[in-house]
Amino acid sequence: MARTMQVLGEKWTVLIVRSAFQGDSRFSEFRDRLGVPTDVLSARLTTLVDAGIFERRSYKEAGSRERSSYHLTEAGSELKKVLAALSEWGTAHRASEFGPSVLYVDGNSDEVSVEFVSASGSTLECADVTMVPGPGATTTW
Repeated sequence: MARTMQVLGEKWTVLIVRSAFQGDSRFSEFRDRLGVPTDVLSARLTTLVDAGIFERRSYKEAGSRERSSYHLTEAGSELKKVLAALSEWGTAHRASEFGPSVLYVDGNSDEVSVEFVSASGSTLECADVTMVPGPGATTTW
C-alpha cells in the first residue's frame, strides 16, 4: 500500500490518471482540463512514466517541434478499478449537490459498481472482508 501511495498519493496525480481515462494524452489537454500548474504537471507526468503507469510517446504536428504524449500502460489501465472505488466512496460520503462527477457504465450504458467477490464468486459486504498480512508484509504490520 505504501509503495502505491508513493505514486498515487501526490496532489493532482489521480486526477491526471482520470483525465487519461477521459481521453487526454497531451500535456496541454491535462493542463487545460485540470488547471494544474505546468511545473506540477510536468513532475507528476514524469513520476507516472517512471512508475510504469504512463508510457511517453513522441509526436510532431506540422510546423511545430516534437512533443510528448502520455498513454496508459496495462498497469495504468488497471487503475480504473481504483478510481471507480474512490468515486463510489466519494459519492457515498462526500456527495456533491450536483451528483457524481463521473459514472462508470458497461457497453449497454448500465451503471456498474466495484465489489468484493470471493474466490467462489460470492459478493461480499465490506464488513465481511478482513485485511490480513500477505506474504510480502513487513514486520511493521
